[in-house]
Amino acid sequence: MISSLCRQLPLLLLMSDSLEIEAFLRMTKQYLPHLARLCLISTFLEDGIRMWFQWNEQKDYIEATWGCGYFLATCFVLLNLTGQLGGCVLILSRNFVQYACFGLFGVIALQTVAYSILWDIKFLMRNLALGGGLLLLLAESRSEGKSMFAGVPSMGESSPKQYMQLGGRVLLVLMFMTLLHFDPSFFSILQNMVGTALIILVAIGFKTKLAALTLVIWLLAINVYFNAFWTVPAYKPMHDFLKYDFFQTTSVIGGLLLVVALGPGGVSMDEKKKEW
Repeated sequence: MISSLCRQLPLLLLMSDSLEIEAFLRMTKQYLPHLARLCLISTFLEDGIRMWFQWNEQKDYIEATWGCGYFLATCFVLLNLTGQLGGCVLILSRNFVQYACFGLFGVIALQTVAYSILWDIKFLMRNLALGGGLLLLLAESRSEGKSMFAGVPSMGESSPKQYMQLGGRVLLVLMFMTLLHFDPSFFSILQNMVGTALIILVAIGFKTKLAALTLVIWLLAINVYFNAFWTVPAYKPMHDFLKYDFFQTTSVIGGLLLVVALGPGGVSMDEKKKEW
């Protein structure tokens, strides 16, 4: 029953009145960016805390996998712990957000290599989606009219901020590519068709807020239903796998909430329609 509802949510939400969606966005405009940032950094926060409580296990794994010795393995765990928790604190406190984002980008790159995620297409796509969320956060933290590079003025659509929003949207949709189910059942086919349509709308920036909000609700339902790690005993390996998927998905939800709160940016069909 719940699984069937999760699959039909995108279609039900797309049929809802767009005026009601706009009213909801106006009511939650002040709160959505804060909720989005909290969701987005949740996977880094959880992983940083895990590094603290599983210090020896993480260190032994890196030392055994790479044969790098005790010192380098300890440096790796310490860098992950301080980089992630420090970045989360800076982002939540709204201090040096751009530096925090760059630091978390570095953590993603380091973990991609250290844990051999580069060769696992599913985990790689999810890490790229997580990077897309950080790109959106980086764009959100920038003041209007300022350039990423000193001395280079921002010129509307050509500003780096607009392209960071575009890149963030495109990377976010990679998460949904890992959720597609290739089986002949009616609901799976319907889910794949509607889900693909939604991610295309978000990527090109057409009806962006409605599509992104629909994906948020759909992904939230799927996340709670399929990644319920709290129902699995902590000593079982499946607990950690589900927990990892849960918080990574929550971070992508945070990125989509930023899209809902701030819009698609200048490089989008929604923005171009204003000129027609």
